[in-house]
Amino acid sequence: MTTRSWLPSRCRRRFRPPRSAIGLAIVQQRPPDLILLDVRLPDTSGVEVYQEIRAIDPRIPVVFITTAKNADTAIEAIKLGAFDYLHKPLDLELLRRIVGQALEVARLREPLALDVTDEPRGAMLGSSREMLEIFKAVGRVAAQDVTVLVTGESGTGKELVARAIHHHSGRAKAPFLALNCAAIPESLLESELFGHERGAFTGADRRRIGRFEQCAGGTLLLDEIGDMPPALQAKILRVLQERAFERLGGTETIATDVRVIAATHRDLKIHPGFRQDLYYRLGGFTIHLPPLRARGDDLPALVEHYVHQLSRELGREITQVSSDALDALTRYAWPGNIRELQNVIRQALLRASGTVLLPGFLPPLQAPAALAVPTPAPTLAPAITVTERDLELRSFIRARLAAGASDLAGETHRIADRMMITEALELTRGNHRDAARALGISRQTLRMRMRALGLQVGRCVESDDEAPALASVASA
Repeated sequence: MTTRSWLPSRCRRRFRPPRSAIGLAIVQQRPPDLILLDVRLPDTSGVEVYQEIRAIDPRIPVVFITTAKNADTAIEAIKLGAFDYLHKPLDLELLRRIVGQALEVARLREPLALDVTDEPRGAMLGSSREMLEIFKAVGRVAAQDVTVLVTGESGTGKELVARAIHHHSGRAKAPFLALNCAAIPESLLESELFGHERGAFTGADRRRIGRFEQCAGGTLLLDEIGDMPPALQAKILRVLQERAFERLGGTETIATDVRVIAATHRDLKIHPGFRQDLYYRLGGFTIHLPPLRARGDDLPALVEHYVHQLSRELGREITQVSSDALDALTRYAWPGNIRELQNVIRQALLRASGTVLLPGFLPPLQAPAALAVPTPAPTLAPAITVTERDLELRSFIRARLAAGASDLAGETHRIADRMMITEALELTRGNHRDAARALGISRQTLRMRMRALGLQVGRCVESDDEAPALASVASA
């Protein structure tokens, strides 16, 4: 009889194997067709359990599920070969589709060899579907030593993606260098890239080592490569093809082992000043970053992150963002993307006092004329029909003005939000997803506004499954 059997029953519970060990034993005895695996388990890390699952049978599709909003775990999971990565709260429709795809893979029993990577911790944030796809793309390509083209509007974080690829590649311990091709005069750009010999041109009084030699074995980001002069494009093409170059004014051929990542806000496929052969050489793997306005679900988390980060840098004590300020930031189109968001928050923190970021601290948020929606010219159209609700709102505005209101715009916006949200929720029978889609906002923003307005839904429907009708929408 084992020693364990002599212990009192109340003590034996302490010797029960961890839940993860029980699950792994089941996988060992009877491999399942699919595994849904939480990243945070009570007794260990989901990533560690996944590695043990891979050791048992690498063909089993594993879908990770987590609440983490940073990119690290997502990229690491895909790098290790996970089938997919989903974020809580789960989108049931997306979950059904991913599970169906995974089961089809399990049926075919094809090896799931998805080598991938991760990014510098905290560099990229996001839990929207668009950003999860970016994390997975970085994971798939990071370990593969291929050229990558990163596209997207200015300010979307293309350099962060390049750094993430480098960080999770086999070159992570070697240098990472970035060169903005649009910021360096054409006459100096070639010397910056390839270096020069003494006497190569006026003022070249000594040999200079270029970027391709400086980051030997590492990664070189050629930012805004769409602005590179055509003559230099031909030399970059030769370096990519032959892995060799000569310094400016030199005759020695220098071998290079550098991974090139290119980034641009232009469409190189149709850009008249860009060589098509170089475009196809760079586009071995393309990652397109979505603009911030297409990442609605990410904005509140990004605002919170940059408020905390910049508060520390500027020595401020802002610990909270008011719902009205967050609402103003959510409504804005962000033509400058992440870079503009950082700038706006920095300005707001410099103007702020106290511990709460209020709407009055925000700088004016006005889109450039190019993005503004043109106002139709006035016409002799029939008079606008005025409803009873319009008359009620007009009466309210006049009464508040007469009473000396100091925040009439805020009060009116809150009334309008309450009306819109109530109508949308009643129309969709309490389905937050459908109501948010109708209002043109994210579910997170909808819930935030409901809390701020004190609205409660008698019954909340989150999926398209049959469900009883919405009981009520009432004030808390």
